[in-house]
Amino acid sequence: MTIRAQDRVIQPEHMDMLLLAAGLAPSLHNSQPWQFAVGASHVEVYADPSQQLRNSDPTGRSLLISCGAAVLNLRVAFAHLGYSPRPRLMPDRADPLLVATIDVERRQGAADLGRLYEAVFARRTNRRPFQDRGLPPSMAAALREAAHREGAILSIFDDSEEVARIVDLLRDGDMIDRTEPSRIDERAKWVGEQLREGGVGIPSDSLGPRPTQVDTAFRDLGPTGVPRDHATFEKAPTLAILSTTSDQPVDWIRAGLALERLLLEATAAGISASFMNQPLEQDDLRWQVRNPLTGIGHAHMILRLGHGSPVPATPRRPVQEIQRQPRLSR
Repeated sequence: MTIRAQDRVIQPEHMDMLLLAAGLAPSLHNSQPWQFAVGASHVEVYADPSQQLRNSDPTGRSLLISCGAAVLNLRVAFAHLGYSPRPRLMPDRADPLLVATIDVERRQGAADLGRLYEAVFARRTNRRPFQDRGLPPSMAAALREAAHREGAILSIFDDSEEVARIVDLLRDGDMIDRTEPSRIDERAKWVGEQLREGGVGIPSDSLGPRPTQVDTAFRDLGPTGVPRDHATFEKAPTLAILSTTSDQPVDWIRAGLALERLLLEATAAGISASFMNQPLEQDDLRWQVRNPLTGIGHAHMILRLGHGSPVPATPRRPVQEIQRQPRLSR
């Protein structure tokens, strides 16, 4: 489809910048399950089912969370480039793969989003030990507010009793996971290679060391039996649970928006994060993640937050592989 110059709002020199930023969102095992179509004045965001991990994510929850994070990155990039983005989530019931459309105008976007542009490129999933100190109260409040602005709830825990309860669930999730050959075989295709063909997956140098402690907040994605360094992790980790009040596919997208917004706020403030979702991938454990006395809504992500050291970037799919022709003419 040819777009006339007089109809174009999104400038051609900005297209690669937008798609590069979108493709830097976090995703399950760095699967990057998205595609983007850039029109004259809008971007269409599609889920890419060929990148879905069918055993670890049979419902597509993680896939849509990942796509939601990519939508947030697009909004940040648009705002940085001087556009005003207006996203619509799941705009076509007849096409469930169309996650969102983002219409734009050529006027200054939200400054609070545009200032996060550099954080898009600096954000990393950090699986290494963090310093043994908690988040400043002002930082915890900022992260909760970031999630709230995207329609989600972030509960942050540093009290020993609740942290111990969550760590027990992490261990239970690990034990179940190790008994499921289909998940183990699937993960082996995405995790632990030095360089995965196609720019996806988690290379070995991004896995980090294994903890010396038994009872610690950690998810070991590396294959069993393969030697790796060990290290002492923080004794008092700060954990967080990201939830929404409802549990429909559109809520999974909102969870992704909220996740990336809080991760970018954390990155801009020098705070690291890693994901420990093993209980959320098991139906028998998912409902237990929410504290029965104080929990709210439906949990989508479990995070470890703290002050970490720099870590390498993971590979990314080339821009041309995540781009497709727009369905809409505008």
